[in-house]
Amino acid sequence: MVVGYGILTLRLYDCHSLKEKRSVVKSFIGRIQRHFKVSVAEVGDNDIHQKAQIGFALVGNDRRLINAIMDRLLEMAHAFDAAEVVDSEMEIMTL
Repeated sequence: MVVGYGILTLRLYDCHSLKEKRSVVKSFIGRIQRHFKVSVAEVGDNDIHQKAQIGFALVGNDRRLINAIMDRLLEMAHAFDAAEVVDSEMEIMTL
């Protein structure tokens, strides 16, 4: 079994309230869930208006496939207009 997981740290533009942040984060998470079969959630910086940490995880049996999906997920995150990826941590484990 191969497990890939990571955390993306985003800088959110034009978010001046938690309500605006929630809207952007929800849009980002929805986009990831529609394109990839991964578990994803906001995992940190919940009370900071212009910063979000998004965690994701996926499981499979092919390390190359997991790596390819994680690379495409990171590319999609970089292309998201309402936020900038300022940090990313990803790891693949074989159990």
